[in-house]
Amino acid sequence: FAAREVEFLLGIGGITIEHGVAVGRDVTLAQLAAEHDAVFVGVGLARASRTAVPGEALRGVDDAIAFIAALRQAVDKASVPIGRRVVVIGGGNTAIDAAVQARCLGAVSVTLVYRRGPEQMSATVWEQDLARMNGVAMRFWSQPLAFEGEGGVAHVRLAQTALMAGRLGPTGREERIACDQVLLAVGQQMDDLPGELRTEAGKLWIDEHYQTSLPGVFAGGDAVAGPDLTVQAVEDGKRAAHAVDAWLRERAA
Repeated sequence: FAAREVEFLLGIGGITIEHGVAVGRDVTLAQLAAEHDAVFVGVGLARASRTAVPGEALRGVDDAIAFIAALRQAVDKASVPIGRRVVVIGGGNTAIDAAVQARCLGAVSVTLVYRRGPEQMSATVWEQDLARMNGVAMRFWSQPLAFEGEGGVAHVRLAQTALMAGRLGPTGREERIACDQVLLAVGQQMDDLPGELRTEAGKLWIDEHYQTSLPGVFAGGDAVAGPDLTVQAVEDGKRAAHAVDAWLRERAA
């Protein structure tokens, strides 16, 4: 949408946006809850997880999330730098997205590396097929041992993996893939929120009505337990809206 169209749509719903306001720095969730009838937290999982693999600090080893964000915000997509031979580490939708976009930007080869098999990928079958249709090579049962190079990444050293007595482990066989860029998509974490909300396993705790541990504060999307899918986030928003309405009606009764 153009800026004026966005402004028009927001105006219809009576929606205002407060830019440059950080929760915990400029305002607390408790203050927001006191000043409003209800608060919804939809912060997502914006911080990329790291691998702790040797060589991760090499030039050219980048976060897939940051890569995708830069691409989507770029007015001229062709201005986004991309390597000729790209390796993407991960098995989720973010990994698929990064791999496909790398190919569309002109990478000669893109190899997606995942430590398990295609059946265990969190990426949907549709996303996996999309990657193949765009020329992305899929390397299963492999995980990175090291990113190698002088100053910049030049190879990824991989360990082949297998299930042994039900547990994933290395087979002892290794290989190296030449590359000049690595995109890490090994998971995402929630940015640190003030300690006002209860969390479990790194995500926000909510009850059956999508309410957090702070009364009047609701949450949904990737920041709460459940599938990390856009459609699920939309469903969370809808159900949380119904829950907020019921909560407000109960308080007014």
